Amino acid sequence: MRTLGIDLAAQPANTSACTIEWGPGRPLISGLRSGLDDEALLEAITGADKVAIDAPFGWPDEFVEAVSAHRNRAGWPGSGEDQDVYRFRLSFRATDRRLIESGARRPLSVSTDLIGVVAMRCAYLLDRLAALGEPVDRAGSGKVVEAYPAPALITWGLSPTGYKSRVGAARLPELLTQLEQGLGGLELTIGQRELASSDHNCFDALVCALVARAAALGLTQPPESGDEADRATREGWIHLPTNPLPHLLET
Repeated sequence: MRTLGIDLAAQPANTSACTIEWGPGRPLISGLRSGLDDEALLEAITGADKVAIDAPFGWPDEFVEAVSAHRNRAGWPGSGEDQDVYRFRLSFRATDRRLIESGARRPLSVSTDLIGVVAMRCAYLLDRLAALGEPVDRAGSGKVVEAYPAPALITWGLSPTGYKSRVGAARLPELLTQLEQGLGGLELTIGQRELASSDHNCFDALVCALVARAAALGLTQPPESGDEADRATREGWIHLPTNPLPHLLET
């Protein structure tokens, strides 16, 4: 099995991808690079069995409905509600709210933060994939799933606190070592190790490739049935691992 993890940014410069080959031995990192444009990403995705992308796959239903109503002068939805509560629903998807309710760090809002630009690029990529005949389900049952590296690390017993800051970047070698210990080792070159240990974009891409493996094995948390599952097909769904790292080695 080949899994691919993508740490998506609005521009190619900070977009990284990691490819992992899974077999009877230690997981092999067959690719780790940055500076990827749309065509390079699409080529990598089509060559993988399962892909996890660190980017929102959609926007909150309420946000889409509110913007449409405002454009059409149909009145502002939720005008009879507490506006703070209503704006919270405009800001966060069902999957985001599940994370918040579980006590995880509040994710960036795809409708009110800069991450929305990344979501626009992701939407374009997903549309291109569908046009190429690749199975695309924003809830994650197809080839691609939505990932969020920080809470994924927490579920595996690692602390991601501050590793994306200039000071916290010194923790990347430690985090990489902890991932390797949990997996019984990783096959990677000296150059790949240097990238994963010094560039948080490359490190996040590696984590996403591990999440892709978890999703392929059915070891991630799906949306609940009913309204949550229905929303996930439009809004996207963050796939968090449910099992310890060694379970990724199951064949």
